[in-house]
Amino acid sequence: MKAYQTNARLITENQNPLTDRIDTLSTVGILRLINREDAHVAACVRRAVPDIARAVDMIAEAFRNGGRLFYVGAGTSGRLGILDASECPPTFGTKPSMVQGIIAGGRKAVFRAIEGAEDRDGSGEISAHGVSSGDVVVGIAACGKTRFVRTALGEARKRRSRTVLVASNPPAKDDPAVDVRISVIVGPEVIAGSTRMKAGTAAKVVLNMLTTASMVKIGKTYGNLMVDLTAKSLKLRDRAARIVMHLTGLSRPKAEVYLKRAKGNAKVATVMARRGVGYKDALALLKNAGGFLRGVLACPRARTGPGTGPRRPARQPCASTRTARDSEQNVGVRPEATRWGKTDC
Repeated sequence: MKAYQTNARLITENQNPLTDRIDTLSTVGILRLINREDAHVAACVRRAVPDIARAVDMIAEAFRNGGRLFYVGAGTSGRLGILDASECPPTFGTKPSMVQGIIAGGRKAVFRAIEGAEDRDGSGEISAHGVSSGDVVVGIAACGKTRFVRTALGEARKRRSRTVLVASNPPAKDDPAVDVRISVIVGPEVIAGSTRMKAGTAAKVVLNMLTTASMVKIGKTYGNLMVDLTAKSLKLRDRAARIVMHLTGLSRPKAEVYLKRAKGNAKVATVMARRGVGYKDALALLKNAGGFLRGVLACPRARTGPGTGPRRPARQPCASTRTARDSEQNVGVRPEATRWGKTDC
């Protein structure tokens, strides 16, 4: 049999020698093989963290200045962008316009593959969304050369937007010009060319990191609690109540009263309870603290009324006086490291 022709430029198109007999395996064997390949993704993403961090800093800066984040992709890449964008409002209480996904082929392509859509010109979508210099456009393309993504990024740069490319193949001379290139080289796929697999998983992880870290940096969380969530479902209303109970020491009925007064926002309800202020004053305090709940509660120390004291002393340092304990080098041992022993990630 003639050797499978390799593609030095597009590693994801090459044949994976570790899976070339996958069709001879049992069901369990196939699944173990796929799982073994997927296990390498986290390490590949870890090597790209410095570039991901540069992108996060750009996105967070744009958010602080009222800018938006746009994901652009075709096929799986486009759907991943839409998925990540759609999760931001319920998780972080953002407006739907703050993070948006653009997919080649439009709405129909979300539910059904539209072959050839990736070869269209994406510049019109950038124009239609009114992308400007205050926005960030993230192109997602496993190969790094999808025409829809390349042309969209090109138009974004013409509009002086900051741009990012997330790809699973090495940089090349004909890459689109971007401010940050995030290369997560996961190697050949289990099924040659099926970039919905490892490359898709890697892209999903990167997008999770981009929005989550950016939201943390603009004050959308308190520790690891999503205090800005939009509580519009039973599950999220319960979560919001538990967050307020945890941060104030209030009973559930009292926490729910504060949440109602705060229009369902756990962050505002916490400030109202801990500082003994009304809704508008709580909003003003948060605005003065740049949206950071920690800043309101710790600088100066929050006043507490009867029954509103925290369950543990609120002796958190102000943002301006944080010590080395808050640095990434001293965050502490991850729970899984102690529960399960050493991990590869």
